[in-house]
Amino acid sequence: MKRQQHEGTGPAKPLTPDVTDFDEALFASLIDTTLDAEAQARITTPAVVLPAQDSVLAVHWHPEHVPLPLIRRRIEASYPNMLSRLIIPTQHNELLSYGPYSGVEVDCYSRGFNQKVQLLLHFRTERMGEAHVLRSMLAHTHAYRQSQLFDYLSTVTKPLSDRLDRAAADTGTDADIVALARVCCQKLEKLMDRHAGDMPVDAIKNKLVRNFIDGLRPLLGDATANRVQVFLKAVKAVVKERFPLTYFYRTSEFIEEARGLRGGVVIPHPEQFWPILLADYDVDGYEVWNPQSQRYTEFLISVLYEKNRRRADGERRMLVFMGDDTHMGEKTLPPRVGTDPAKAGREIGLQPAWDDMAIGKKLIMADMDRPRVIEEYAARLDGLE
Repeated sequence: MKRQQHEGTGPAKPLTPDVTDFDEALFASLIDTTLDAEAQARITTPAVVLPAQDSVLAVHWHPEHVPLPLIRRRIEASYPNMLSRLIIPTQHNELLSYGPYSGVEVDCYSRGFNQKVQLLLHFRTERMGEAHVLRSMLAHTHAYRQSQLFDYLSTVTKPLSDRLDRAAADTGTDADIVALARVCCQKLEKLMDRHAGDMPVDAIKNKLVRNFIDGLRPLLGDATANRVQVFLKAVKAVVKERFPLTYFYRTSEFIEEARGLRGGVVIPHPEQFWPILLADYDVDGYEVWNPQSQRYTEFLISVLYEKNRRRADGERRMLVFMGDDTHMGEKTLPPRVGTDPAKAGREIGLQPAWDDMAIGKKLIMADMDRPRVIEEYAARLDGLE
C-alpha cells in the first residue's frame, strides 16, 4: 500500500461510510492470518539475542495466530545457551500446548470484589485429554472477546451517547473527530457483515479496529488518525467496563477445575487487580512484574515473602513470577505498520527485573530466582511436589 503524505488535521477528502475498493483490500489484508515468507522471517529472527541468559521462565505470553514451531525457532535463537526452561503459552481463553506443558489465560469474575480478573492456568499436556469441562468453560469465555468487538463497534455506530460523551470528555475529543470515528467504524461494521462467513476466528478481536484505522492513515493523515485512535481507545475502555460480569465463570470455579487436573494457578497483572491480593485463593504465586505492571515489583515481592513466612508447616510457598506478556501477532507486521509500540518490543522470556540490582535484594530475601522458580513450579506441574 503506497503511503500518501496527508499530515494535516483532516482527511484529504470527506470520508463516507460507503465501502470502497481500498477498504476491501485493507480489510482482506487485516483478516488474513497466513504468514508470507517475510512475516515468517520476522518471527524466526529475534530482535534480541541473550547468550548469557541460560534460564528461561516464560509462563505468560500469547502466540495469537503465529504457529508454535516458528515461535520455538525464535526462542531457541534468542537464548542459544538455554539450560533450564519452563515455557508455557497462555492464549486468552484458549488452551494451547508447547511440548510437555499447556496453558491458558482466563477471564473470570471475582464475586467478592465485583471485578473481572484473570488467571494463568498451567498443566502437563498429557492431562489435557481429561479437560472436557475446562474446555467447555473456556469456549464459553472465549466468545466474550468476540462479542465485545461487536459491542465496541455498535457503541460508536449506533451511537450510545453516554458512552461516547464520556470517552470524548476523557480525551478532549471534538465533535468532528467523533463523527469521523463513527464513519470509520461504520465502514468496518459493513465489511464484517459482508464477510461474516469468511473471517477467521482469530481475526475477531478489538485490535481489528486499531489496525483498520491505521490502514486508513493514507486517507486520514497521521495527525487525524492518531486523534481517532486515542478516542476509540477510550471508547473501548468504557465498553469493557460496562460488560456484564455475570457472563464470566467465577475465579473459584476455574481454580477448582485447574486443581482437579493437577494444574498450576498464577495471578497475573496484580497491579491491575489489587483486590485479589487480599483473597485467600488457592494459587501458586503472583506475577510481580510485567511490561504493564512495574511500579510495585519490590513491594509485591515483600508481600509474598511475608505470606511465606507465616505459612503453616507443610504448606507450599507462594512463588514469584514475572511475565513478559508478549503478543506474537505484533511480530508478524513490518515495523511501524499497524503495531502497538508498547507490545511490539516485548520478547518471550525477557523479564529484565530478574537482573535489576535493587529488585535483586528483595529476591534474595525472599529466596527466589529464575532457576529456583522454574524448578519448583515444574515439580508441582509434574506432580513431584
